[in-house]
Amino acid sequence: MNKEKRYEIFRRWREDNRHPTTELNYSSPFELLIAVILSAQSTDKGVNKATDKLFPVANTPEAILALGEDGLKEYIKTIGLYNSKGKNIIKTCQILIEKHNSQVPDNRAALEALHGVGRKTANVVLNTAFGHPTMAVDTHIFRISNRTGIAKGKNVLEVEKKLLRHIPKEFMVDAHHWLILHGRYICVARKPKCGACLISDLCDFKEKTE
Repeated sequence: MNKEKRYEIFRRWREDNRHPTTELNYSSPFELLIAVILSAQSTDKGVNKATDKLFPVANTPEAILALGEDGLKEYIKTIGLYNSKGKNIIKTCQILIEKHNSQVPDNRAALEALHGVGRKTANVVLNTAFGHPTMAVDTHIFRISNRTGIAKGKNVLEVEKKLLRHIPKEFMVDAHHWLILHGRYICVARKPKCGACLISDLCDFKEKTE
């Protein structure tokens, strides 16, 4: 795939959706951080059901610590891996209070030092909460980057680096969300909806569907 095709792909996505964003419900960087930690191997819909009840009660590091691990788990027990996620969130809240004045840091090293936060989660928070031009490669983005030819790679980090290199700068801040939404609703895993796809004429996928 050449740079002209890549430019046109992102131009069309921008034309169709000027302000893409996460489907996780949040109203502060802290709420986003907690929602993203909870979203690992879980659906955004499932996370939102839990946080819609949790955040009105506790949406600061202090308030979540006051709930305690058992109290927190009562709100998140419908989410997969809730035991380990609950432990991580409590530890993360302690670090935020002790080291960051209860604020979510806007740099990668400090974010990745938090419990339950890896590179992908840090990228989501940096991009969505702070507007950094980062790329969080999840299963959707990994799949469609390879399938379409936008950025082929054998692993998540390779795809991330290629996307950062190949996506035109004017699209970078929103690119993560356009890619995720495309993978979630159009370029789905088993049978991509090529007939409803804005970029099917630009895509390298050989086995297109109707």
